[in-house]
This record gives sequence, structure tokens and C-alpha cells, in this order.
Amino acid sequence: MGNNTNTNTNEKFKSKIGGQALVEGIMMLGPTTGAMACRLPDGTIDLETWEENNGKNAPWYRKVPLVRGCTNFVISLTKGYKYMMKSAEKQMVDDEEEDDKKKDKKKSKSEKTENVAASAAADTPAEAAADKTAEASEKSGEKKEEKEKDTVTDIFMYLGILLGVAMAIGLFVFLPKWLVGFIPSVKEHRIVRSLLEGIVKIVLFVLYMYLVSLMKDIKRQYMYHGAEHKTIACHEAELPLTVENVRKQTRFHKRCGTSFIFIVLIVSILVMCLVPFTVTWQRIVASLILLPLVVGISYECIRLAGNNDNTFTRILSAPGLAMQRITTREPDDSMIEIAIAAMKPCIPENKEEDKW
Repeated sequence: MGNNTNTNTNEKFKSKIGGQALVEGIMMLGPTTGAMACRLPDGTIDLETWEENNGKNAPWYRKVPLVRGCTNFVISLTKGYKYMMKSAEKQMVDDEEEDDKKKDKKKSKSEKTENVAASAAADTPAEAAADKTAEASEKSGEKKEEKEKDTVTDIFMYLGILLGVAMAIGLFVFLPKWLVGFIPSVKEHRIVRSLLEGIVKIVLFVLYMYLVSLMKDIKRQYMYHGAEHKTIACHEAELPLTVENVRKQTRFHKRCGTSFIFIVLIVSILVMCLVPFTVTWQRIVASLILLPLVVGISYECIRLAGNNDNTFTRILSAPGLAMQRITTREPDDSMIEIAIAAMKPCIPENKEEDKW
């Protein structure tokens, strides 16, 4: 592990590592390594790691301003959904294992009966060869079945992402513009209309997140979200990653995805004020076309807020930090253990690669 001592005591270390709460787990993404840690139903921690390419050798589209915002958002969305599904599957392992045990018992009983019947006569060389061929064919069939299963899983994953994006566009792009379109007095005033559409978007977003937070499973996920933030804060404070040290940290973080979404909403209001269209369907189409630009600008804003601490960046970060009072909860120690397990493999040897 690289030395985390910061030579400049006036400059607070900011890590490039980010994360996401999963189902009974946490995913962390570092410059060169990604990791997913989950608490299995039997109480053990399952850890999975993979290679990442977001360090100094990252491709150009993850470095160029504006472009990097869109690409990083799409990558995060895809990986987030993929590992969310994986973490959910891990919670069903125990049920599947029980079913497998029952099947194995039945199979062993059946095999014993067959062995008793077969013991009356020894296999001929031809029969032995046939058995080997059948066994090889069975293994080949299992591999083919596994590949087909992975393909089907990928198809469902991308369909799920598309459905999620479509629902988000419907709720936060189409609905606000459609509702405000019914107010006759603002139809022809694009700036007033853009501001009203933005207010409706923000109200819908806050209301949606609050209602979702009332669900039992989501409450636990928000606790894992808090554990993720606290662990990153502990790493940025350059303290050893222990449960005691992590527990003391704040659960609010400037560079959180919640803050990013809030900045997207604010930037979209400003951008739509410049759009000359006043007809509802034209404004919806314009919003969709300008969405990559809005995401790109928002990413640069959150980088600015994360790298600087002044009046402007504090105002910029305030709505997202306030929203984290809903989207994060204080975690218990078992959740902090999961966050630490996911964080450790993601910290690069070279500290320079970890700088935000």
C-alpha cells in the first residue's frame, strides 16, 4: 500500500475512488481496480474485484472536459446496474444451495440403485469409452448452457437500463414540461417557463427519493450508501481504514451521485432558458438533444465543487448535500466492514493516480 502522508498539510487529499450502495453490499471504483463486497445470508463477506482503466492511462474520452462527463455517467450507470443485479443474486444463493442439496440427495440415491444393478456385470471397453464420451458431451452442454445464460442476463441487464432511462426521462423531462404547458400565462415566456419546469423537476425528484426511502430494503441501501461515504471520507482523511475511524466520519460527500443529479437539474434549467422554443413537444425534443451537454457541464461543475471550497462551490453543493439527508443513513458496523472490504483493493500503490 502506498504511503498516504500528505506533504502539503494545507491541501486536503481528495480521492478519485467512488462507489455505489448495492443490495446488502457496496461497489467501489478506483483508478485501476473495481471491487464489490457483499454480506452473504450466512454472514460472510463475498469480495469480487476486476480491472479498471480510469487512471493515467485512461482513454481520451474519460479525460476530455464535457466528453468525460457523458462517458463516465454511462459507464457508471451500466456498471451500477450490472453489480446491483449481481448483489441481488448473491442474496438468493442460500435458497439455490438448499434446492441443489435436495437434488444431490435424490441423485445420489438414484446412482446407488444404478450401481447395485450395474455391479452384476463389469463394463466392457466399449461401454467405458461410451461413458467417457457421454461425460465429455455433458460438460460441453453445461458450458454452452452457461454462455447462453450469461447472454440472456446481459440482454435483460441492458433492457433494464433502457427501461430505467426511459422512466427517468418520462418523469423528469416529459412530465414537468407537459404539466407547465397547461398554464396559459407562461406558455410564451420561455425563461419563466424554464424556471417553473425546473421547480417541478426538483419537487418530483425530492418527492420520489423521499417516498422510496420509506421502503425497508431501500432504507438499508441508504445505510450502505452512508457507509460508502464515510469510508471514502476516512481514506481522504488519510486515516487507517478501521471500523472505529470510519464510524467517526461524515456521511455527507460533495462528489456524491445525488449531488451530481441535483446539479444536472439546475444546469438543465439554465440551459433551457436559452432554448427559443415555447411549444411543449419542441421543448421536450430540445431537452433530449441537449441532455449530453447538460450532463457534461454538470460533471465539470461537480469537479469544480469537489476541488474547491469557496462561497460559490458551497452554494453549488448545498442542495445535493441537503438531499443526502434522505439518500444516506447512519450505517451499522457490519455495513462499515463491507465498505472497507470494497475500498481496500481499489486504493492504488501510486497515490498520484488516486488524486481527484
